[in-house]
Amino acid sequence: MPTAPIELTLAHSPDPDDAFMWWPITGKINPDATPVDGPEGRPAIDTGRWRFRAIPADIEFLNRRAASPAEMPQHDITALSVRCWADVRDRYAITTCGASFGDGFGPKVVARAPTATPGGPVIRCEGCLRPANVNIAVPGKRTTAFMMLSMILGRESVLAAPDRFVEMPFDQIIGAVARGEYQGRPIHAGLVIHEGQLTFGDAGLRLVIDVGEWWKDETGLLLPLGVNAVRRDLDTRFGAGAMREVCDLLRASVAYSMDRREESTRYTLPFAMANVSRGGGQTPTLERLDRYCRMYVSDETRDMGERGRQAIERLLSEGAKAGACPEVGRVELV
Repeated sequence: MPTAPIELTLAHSPDPDDAFMWWPITGKINPDATPVDGPEGRPAIDTGRWRFRAIPADIEFLNRRAASPAEMPQHDITALSVRCWADVRDRYAITTCGASFGDGFGPKVVARAPTATPGGPVIRCEGCLRPANVNIAVPGKRTTAFMMLSMILGRESVLAAPDRFVEMPFDQIIGAVARGEYQGRPIHAGLVIHEGQLTFGDAGLRLVIDVGEWWKDETGLLLPLGVNAVRRDLDTRFGAGAMREVCDLLRASVAYSMDRREESTRYTLPFAMANVSRGGGQTPTLERLDRYCRMYVSDETRDMGERGRQAIERLLSEGAKAGACPEVGRVELV
């Protein structure tokens, strides 16, 4: 009798650039994770003895899940913030493909115009973000974006009033800043990630800091933001060579999607529209989606190489010096 395929869970952010990469091995899915009807709902490339089940979820939820093995089942393959990987590196290995890097750009701190905040803190520059009475919406304290903000503001500023950093789903941040509140709490600025880096102006918000630009000025390096990671126990569970076999398929998926960029970008449109419906904003266009996907599905996404590995190592080293993450030493890839 034929052997049943081995199903692996492949968790990724519901953001367009993550969806862009994995449809060739998962089949195309809807934002609610149900398969697209017809042949497009099946994998586009031969996955051999493996079947990959896509699970889109907020990146901070995926970070928390990976960091809580005693509380939640662990995904076989998952997107992680680089910062979070430092906490789970004993169980997850970073793959050479599937990572997101900013090259002189990255997550952005945004705020309303000063005239829109009567009686509240006026946010004009980096220094305006340091006082303890300035509440900043953030996409999660395990995210690389928050680690970068912590490095920019300084450890003392972050520890002096940690509750002023208000965690919320990434697609809620622009709306919270535009309204000036979130669940009854005043919000004075927000740290936007994903496609919000391009759309915050639609809500009348203005840029305060681009953390990717800050990092480039400081180091001259790429800014590693998110990575793809696989469980280190795949060989133990499925036989010697399983991890390498799975990683080869992951690389093939990224290459296939990048070689069909127009189709891949069009596929991500429902994900972008779902993010807008949850957080508000203008309906995304294919032109804007293409621009965004080109920013974060780059040559380093196909294979980060030594340049990407060194950027991750340097970022986590600087984060450890700033007290924002544990020391990890040399970063190895698969």
